[in-house]
Amino acid sequence: MTLPNQITIVRILLIPVFVVLAIYYGKSAAAGHPDEHLRWATIAMFLTAALSDGIDGWIARRYHLKSRLGAILDPIADKGLMLTAIITLSVTKWPYELPVWYPVLVIARDIIIVVGCAVLRLLNDHLEVKPSFAGKLSTFLQMLTVAVVMLQWSHCDPVVWVSGAVTLLSGIGYVTAGIRQLQDGGHTAPVTRSDQPAP
Repeated sequence: MTLPNQITIVRILLIPVFVVLAIYYGKSAAAGHPDEHLRWATIAMFLTAALSDGIDGWIARRYHLKSRLGAILDPIADKGLMLTAIITLSVTKWPYELPVWYPVLVIARDIIIVVGCAVLRLLNDHLEVKPSFAGKLSTFLQMLTVAVVMLQWSHCDPVVWVSGAVTLLSGIGYVTAGIRQLQDGGHTAPVTRSDQPAP
């Protein structure tokens, strides 16, 4: 169990703590007496978890501590934190609630990507995943969206809409790339009689 993996596991364990703090702040805000201590504790928990991502990655690269377990846990922790934050801020009574379409869009895009990767892995026996600029930008904008909502910035709507648009475009880009890989593997052409197995 390397140090980067330990940090990643701690990041995963911080996710439910973040959710509990966010829910209790939402309840206090809905009651008309928002507890600002809870809000700042929620923000601190999110920032700690988000910053630990860069720390464990730097340690893994700097001290050659990359591992197969880390390659699996790190994206799980990252995506788990982001999706949990977006969903939590959508259903709790924070002063600014994320619109329902935003988490639906983010979750739907991720599900489509996961299913597409599984199909490509099954049909092509290999998978080429290249993070696109739009994909990286959408991740940054999603994190920015969570931040401005928790900080109660007065101009949340433009950030949410831009983030949603980039998320949609990145999803379309990944789907297009997946279809291209299927075409290169010959899996989109109709099956002829000679290609069918003999009875």
